Amino acid sequence: MLAIGIDPGTAITGVGLVEMHADGSIHSPHWSVIRTVANSPLPERLEIIHRELTELLDKFHPETSAVESLFFSRNVRTAMSVGQARGVVLLALQQASIPITDYPPNEIKQGITGNGAADKQQVQMMVRSLLDLDETPQPDDAADALGVAIYHLQRAQFAKIAEASST
Repeated sequence: MLAIGIDPGTAITGVGLVEMHADGSIHSPHWSVIRTVANSPLPERLEIIHRELTELLDKFHPETSAVESLFFSRNVRTAMSVGQARGVVLLALQQASIPITDYPPNEIKQGITGNGAADKQQVQMMVRSLLDLDETPQPDDAADALGVAIYHLQRAQFAKIAEASST
C-alpha cells in the first residue's frame, strides 16, 4: 500500500510517500517539499501548494493519505495561514478521491519515536532508521511528512492484525 503523508504549511509543505509491502517492510519512493515565496499574496501561495500537490498525486497515485492536524500555538496569524494551506491540501486529496486521515503532531511523534514531545532531529533520525535511508531526509518538513505516512501505515497494519485476531 502506498501512502502519502503531508505536513502542511504556507511557506513549506512537506510531502512524503511511503510504501508498505505485504511483509511489513517499508520504503519511500519520494519525498520533497512544496515551497512558496514569503512575499507572495496568500492566494498565489495556496495555488502553488494545490498545483504541485496535485501533480505529485497524479504521478504516484497513492492509495491513502494522512495529514498532520493543525497545532495551534500562541501565534493565531500563523495558525490561520497554516489552516488555509491545510484546507488546500485536503481539497487536492479529496479531488483525487484519496481517503484522508489526520493525526495530531504529538501522536505521530509518539508513534514514530516513542516520545510525543520529540524534537525535529529525533523524528528525522527515526524516519531515516525506519526507512533504512543512507541520508537523513531534508528539510525537516519532508521528514515530518514521511513520519506522518509511516505512522499511518503502521496504524493501518495494526488495525488489520487486530481485526484478524478477533475473528
